[in-house]
Amino acid sequence: MKKKKDLSQNMKKFSSRAKAGKIGRRDRNSAAKAALQRAVAEAGYGAAKVRVRHDGGRSARQGGARRDEERAVGLLSVSSGGFGFVRPDGPGARLSREIFLPPSAIGAAMSGDTVEVAYRVFRGYAGEERTEGRVLRILSYGKEEIYGTLVSERVKYRGAKQERFFVIPDDPALHLRPYVRDPDGAREGDKVRVALLREKGGARYMECEIREDYGPAFTKEANYRAILDECAIPTEFTSEQIAAADAAAKEPIREAGRVLRRETVMTIDGAGAKDLDDAISVERLPGGRWKLGVHIADVSHYVKEKSPLERLAMQRGNSVYFTDKVVPMLPESLSNGACSLNPGEQKYTLSAMITLTPDGEIAKLSLEPSIIVSRVRGVYGEVNELLGGCAEPAVKEKYKPVLPLLLRAEELYRVLKKKSEARGALEMEGDDVEIALGEDGLPTDIRRVERGTAERMIEQFMLCANEAVAAFLHARQIPCVYRVHADPPEDKREDFCRYVGNLGLHMPRREDGEVRPEDYAKLLADAEERGLLRQVGYAMLRSMAKAVYSDLCEGHFGLALEDYCHFTSPIRRLSDLATHRVIHKVLWEGKKPEAYASFVRRAAAAATEGEQRAVTAERRIDALYKALYLSERIGKEYPAVVSSVTPFGAFCELENGCEGLIPLSSLPGAPVYDEATSTLRAYRLQLHVGDGIVIRVAEADILRGKVRFDLVLPADAKSFRQGKRAE
Repeated sequence: MKKKKDLSQNMKKFSSRAKAGKIGRRDRNSAAKAALQRAVAEAGYGAAKVRVRHDGGRSARQGGARRDEERAVGLLSVSSGGFGFVRPDGPGARLSREIFLPPSAIGAAMSGDTVEVAYRVFRGYAGEERTEGRVLRILSYGKEEIYGTLVSERVKYRGAKQERFFVIPDDPALHLRPYVRDPDGAREGDKVRVALLREKGGARYMECEIREDYGPAFTKEANYRAILDECAIPTEFTSEQIAAADAAAKEPIREAGRVLRRETVMTIDGAGAKDLDDAISVERLPGGRWKLGVHIADVSHYVKEKSPLERLAMQRGNSVYFTDKVVPMLPESLSNGACSLNPGEQKYTLSAMITLTPDGEIAKLSLEPSIIVSRVRGVYGEVNELLGGCAEPAVKEKYKPVLPLLLRAEELYRVLKKKSEARGALEMEGDDVEIALGEDGLPTDIRRVERGTAERMIEQFMLCANEAVAAFLHARQIPCVYRVHADPPEDKREDFCRYVGNLGLHMPRREDGEVRPEDYAKLLADAEERGLLRQVGYAMLRSMAKAVYSDLCEGHFGLALEDYCHFTSPIRRLSDLATHRVIHKVLWEGKKPEAYASFVRRAAAAATEGEQRAVTAERRIDALYKALYLSERIGKEYPAVVSSVTPFGAFCELENGCEGLIPLSSLPGAPVYDEATSTLRAYRLQLHVGDGIVIRVAEADILRGKVRFDLVLPADAKSFRQGKRAE
């Protein structure tokens, strides 16, 4: 009893000293541990080891001194869950892996900020090496503006209730509600763009200023405009740019210095296309050879070197195509007027005359400044009907002047397609999704549109021209904006192999460790036989490197080509326009190739950046329309296919291309994600990629373009036990 009494008295002494502030707050834990050990010894119990509960090393890395912490600099990425990661990339970085930051360690930093962090490396529960850090300071801001919805609350301020305005960000990874001092006419519920005053307060009490009010947040118009602004897609031309385009478009056609093409020429495009920048001609030569003519609008004739129009093309990078509008790279007087290869009109072109062997191999290329007159403005749907033998009399009459050309073109297409398949080129494009709009601009129907023979034929001809021009310029060491697609990154390739293995498919393993396009092509053929083509195709695209523009000829993995560039769409792509500029200046005006090396590098960088902006905007606008479409169908049930399985739920795709998430929380029982087999198990249910299921539309988030589905459970849940596959 005496020992216990002495122990109690010693602990009381420590407690009283701590309350009196004689022991610092940081040292209390370590001091408490020392006092306990001392009290135990003084009470006569002898030496004792004070044990702490096992917590995976968290106490060890949070308590005590921080002498063992390392420092690093890197870009911060914050998830919607509030935690973040930093990959050290500053000078002297000694860690190659990402550093984990819990929500409490991020402070006022945001995704995109460059930060300095302190971190520790420790062992986790299973003995694996892990990291955890905290933000020390923000070195540079990544976000200075955000988009969100204006809300108001009545808060108590200086003893009185006042209405205060805040902005709820559209991005779920932004865990802040900046305060708006002056709404400047904006109303509660409006979509707004605000500038963050980041030097005023932390993440919780940051102030902001409204820069743009788009109107009610749940309308299509507000979200449409906000997406264009956020993706930096300009929609207007300056008066100087319009005047320059109008003046260039009025120039009369002069035949001097150009070849007047006499063969039959036609264009084939979509029904709604207005910028017709490519035309074709096809001839049979003795010995079974072919002559393919790909005649491209000579936009560089109108867009002069170092002119306001060239600077405009450098700024935009490309045209952007949405469901209900086109944001052109160049003003309409050029894009839809002087440069568009309209039928019956003389037009300046740059003709690539390609001689092909009977097997479709490129034997010779001749590049010529030319003038053409298109005989017919072909439309994909009509040409498909004509080649399929089901065209109406009016369609047959329209295409009568070019019917021999079309029959020769179809025959050559079959040759080029066979050659493409033999070298292992991948089918990178799927069927298109068409969104039909009503008079009010809202989607009334969404459906898949299968690409026919005409679309694939023109695609093969353009690929052939792009390859021929790239090889021609590369062999002569003339600068060119190449289209480069690198081999798949090793880590993503391994993940993809594991993914398809879980589906019962096999990716060949070569002894040299290399991966080749024909391996992927064979895998896609196997997936198509098993009804998994769409899911495997998506996974394959995610595992691939992104194609970019470059001044270096480094090959195109997806097309299985060593030389490839973009040459065939100068109205809507800077890359093609830049290559045309070099051809004009070096081949025909005698300029030195090295004089255009810097121009090509700048054009490649601008084209890549413009393409990334355009792809982001197009995907977000499509997601907006799909969310609007399904928002009118809440509660309706549809058949769907599981397209991917994740730790937080299963993504499912409807037949029309709309996609949504079945969250883990909506599944029965205690759902478990099995990464090894890409399966979600919940009670008696098993969801695999490719499973055919029935879903109910539960929610459509118009602000973020996201849709939530509920799984419609069958009366007999056991039928899902083995994963009911789509036929």
